[in-house]
Amino acid sequence: MLLYFLMSNISFDYSKANILVTGGTSGIGKAIAESYLAAGAFVTITGTKSSLQEYPDILGKFSYIQLNLEDKKSIDNVANSIKKLDILINNGGLAFPGGKSEDDPDIFDRAVYIHLNSFYRLSNALQPTLIKSSIQGGASIIGIASMTSFFGLPIVPGYGAGKGGLVQLIKTLSMKWANEKIRVNAVAAGYIKTRMTEPIINSKEMSQDIINRIALKKFGNPLDVANAVLFLTSPAASYITGETLRVDGGYSISS
Repeated sequence: MLLYFLMSNISFDYSKANILVTGGTSGIGKAIAESYLAAGAFVTITGTKSSLQEYPDILGKFSYIQLNLEDKKSIDNVANSIKKLDILINNGGLAFPGGKSEDDPDIFDRAVYIHLNSFYRLSNALQPTLIKSSIQGGASIIGIASMTSFFGLPIVPGYGAGKGGLVQLIKTLSMKWANEKIRVNAVAAGYIKTRMTEPIINSKEMSQDIINRIALKKFGNPLDVANAVLFLTSPAASYITGETLRVDGGYSISS
């Protein structure tokens, strides 16, 4: 696999690379999956519905596996279905499981499991497959962290705890699997325009407060995160592991 630099633009060549993107049917996950596909990779995505045909806006030649991140057997089924893998993108997640408040201890438990425990379970199950990868720069696991990995947000205590734990787990697994040539990193997404952030972005009062803090004075889009992910799994980042790259327009540098 080669990384080509063309003037001020950067393009990636992931020809023959095998990629798994959980939660690849919408938002950030979809942008990541489409970017790998455009770069020539074989891409498998997961979603909660029974088949890919139930997602009318998904275009492209993706393989598809149904996944429920709260179901251990479902996670194990995905791992058992993947025979070749070079890059694992743990993107799937859900705030307010079941539409209920994370102040409820049972909902809190569900949120932490979805965003932390399921990441470890799937990564650990696929580690033997990733070891077999011969991709240039080494195999990669990527987690999608959040601003709640670093800052408190009272309305999502479980989501925040899971995302905070994810950053620490990235460090631990990067050391644990370094000798097996598996790099483990994360991208911490700032305020990105997705279906999940629509209520905030569409609120003039809430969005203005956020924009005032963002150094670049704009919200990001899913492709901003996808570009960072493709970089971290490329040969250009072959000496980077255990890191969480913040893609937030400068939100986190302001006090």
